[in-house]
Amino acid sequence: MSDEKQPSATANPLLVVISAPSGGGKTTLCNQLLAARPDMSRAITCTTREPRGEEKDGVDYYFLDASSFLKRVQAGNFLEHATVYGHSYGTLKSEVLGKLRTGKDVLLNIDVQGAAAVRKCADEDPELQRALVTVFLTPATLSVLEQRLLKRGTDAAATIQKRLGVARQEIAQWKNFDYLLISRSVQEDLVGMQAIVDAEKMRTGRSKAPEF
Repeated sequence: MSDEKQPSATANPLLVVISAPSGGGKTTLCNQLLAARPDMSRAITCTTREPRGEEKDGVDYYFLDASSFLKRVQAGNFLEHATVYGHSYGTLKSEVLGKLRTGKDVLLNIDVQGAAAVRKCADEDPELQRALVTVFLTPATLSVLEQRLLKRGTDAAATIQKRLGVARQEIAQWKNFDYLLISRSVQEDLVGMQAIVDAEKMRTGRSKAPEF
């Protein structure tokens, strides 16, 4: 669904994967990062749910029927996919590679299971492996996370406790990521994330020194 162009000789685009427990602040961080870096683009996700409000196909999501989504799963088209509350979601490999090949950094906001699936695909694809950078974002303590969930005011107490239980399991997987970013504030999280992106851009495997 994305144009696939060959990369320029100087292109060193990144595939940045950010994961966090529910309430960890990854959606806010992703929005801040996209606003700060015009060279970065969000990977558009496929979904089987119906559009909401003013959502547009190809802008907010790629809206697919269940049969079309399943065919893509069977064909191995997705980097990662999952079913949440009866609707399927997935990130197309062609969507990510298409953007990378234009020299654009790509941002993925996914859970730890999705990040594991992306790592597995990257292990089998040198182009993805060169671009991939994974970051796990988490508050300093579970009590901070609980306060954030309470502040949102969208979940019952029992639901929050369930989310905290899941969060414990997700946080235990932080060592599988390239970077651990302890969430402090919106501004501090953005500064830390920008530093990670900038550092990855300067890795010798992605950079080339001038010839003298």
